[in-house]
Parts: sequence; structure tokens; C-alpha cells
Amino acid sequence: MTIQWFPGHMAKARRQVTEKLKLVDIIIELVDARIPISSRNPMIDEVVQQKPRLVLLNKADMADKALTDQWIDYFSKQGIRALAVNAQGGTGLGDIVRASKDILSEKFDRMRAKGMKPRAIRAMIVGIPNVGKSTLINRLAKKNIAKTGNTPGVTKAQQWIKVGKEMELLDTPGILWPKFEDEEVGYKLALTGAIKDTILNLQDIAVYGLRFLEKQYPKRLEERYGIVVFPEEIVEVFDKIGTQRGCLVSGGEVDYDKTSDLIVRDIRSDRLGKLTFDIPGEYMEEK
Repeated sequence: MTIQWFPGHMAKARRQVTEKLKLVDIIIELVDARIPISSRNPMIDEVVQQKPRLVLLNKADMADKALTDQWIDYFSKQGIRALAVNAQGGTGLGDIVRASKDILSEKFDRMRAKGMKPRAIRAMIVGIPNVGKSTLINRLAKKNIAKTGNTPGVTKAQQWIKVGKEMELLDTPGILWPKFEDEEVGYKLALTGAIKDTILNLQDIAVYGLRFLEKQYPKRLEERYGIVVFPEEIVEVFDKIGTQRGCLVSGGEVDYDKTSDLIVRDIRSDRLGKLTFDIPGEYMEEK
């Protein structure tokens, strides 16, 4: 599966990020706590280079907490400060300014030593679409400044937003790399809603989700769908879930499209519990 989705405004956003980089002190990179690596845009590393960075694992309320803690440790070992947050609910947001000050303490000490007056931290927020940037900004600014939506690609332009007197944020449109040659990354982004459903085959995404749950969270399948032993033929799983949930067409046959949609919605909406699709151990083995 090779997914290509690179609207024109995203190409423009990359140029804007590059141009505005010199105006900011720190990059705040927002990732999805359920897929902290898969939702990191490798293009961002090229663009921001050595600029100080704070990684925020957003939607932490939907992720497996034990694995989120492991991911924070993983980033720390790479010399990157990371925080678990929930922009929608406001959890962990109070730590963002404090962590940014800590990361930039040496820079601001040098500025003070030169007799420069203290000023607000200037930060650029970057991340892939639908990871929660606009929701985060609105929470931090305590007003609805940034346009939000649960559809990827809502933010289309840049704007500066004040966060009290201590920080100014430069919002940027979500940037998604032109195509995914890594099938796993594509599936994980699809499962968590980072890619528009209209360009996907939901049956393939549902199959991937079920196989992942079979391997990593088998108890969740039992609790939600009553699947104790996972059959060899995946169609049997669809038949069981579809029949159980009334996803049928005339004649009592299972509607596989409706069943796929139900499975994907269950995964995205927390009905199968808190899930993390990037497993820290797998990435540590690659290092």
C-alpha cells in the first residue's frame, strides 16, 4: 500500500516553516501519543535541523499509559524533552511553558548577560494533520483563535498567537510527507485518522487493526467482540462482528463495508480501550 496525499498547501507550508525558522526560539512538535514515531514527519527533521525542540505526545488519554511512559523515556535518551498531553481535555498543558523555559534557559541567560530585556518565548508548532495543533493552541491561548476540525488539513495559513505574557506561538498548517512507502506507517496513520478516509480502503485498514489487536491486545477483542480464539480466516472475524452488531444487508448477509467502518470507528473512539500502535521495544531494537 503506497498512499499519496500531498495537497498544495502542504508544499507551501514546508517553505513557510523554513522561512520562519529564524524567528523562533523553539520548535514544539506535536505527535499522536498512540503512534509517536509514525506520526513524526521525517521532513521536519530536515527542515528544523538543530533548533531546540519539545515533543508533545498529544491524545495521551487515548494511548496506553505504560507505553506512553516508555516513549517519553525513549525521547529522553535521544536528548529530546517530551511531555504527555491531552489538548482536548487540557491535561499536561501547564507544563509546556515550564519545559520550554527549561530547554531555553542557557539561551535566555546569555541574553540577560548581554543586557537584553526578557521577552516571551517564540515557538513554532509543527505536526502532521489531525494531530490536534489547533485544539492545543486554542487551549493555551484560552480562546478560539485557531480553526479546529476532526478532518485532516483544516489549518491552511500561519498566525502568531499569544499565550499569556510568556510565550508566542506560530501555528503552521499540518505537513504530511508526499507518500508512505512503509506500509505499517500508512496503516497506523489511517487507523488513527491522520489520513482522509476517502482515499483509503477501509476493509484493509480494519484487517490491519484486527491483526494488530490479535497480537498486542487480544483481551480487548474478547471484551468487545467476544473473540476468544482468533480464527485463521479473517473473514470469520468480520462475519462474527458484523452479525453481532447488525451490519447486514437484505438476506442476512454481512455487509463488510459497514463492518469495517464499525471496527475502525471502535478503534478510533476508545471503545476498545486505550491503544498504542507504535511499540517502543520494536523501535529500540532498530537503534
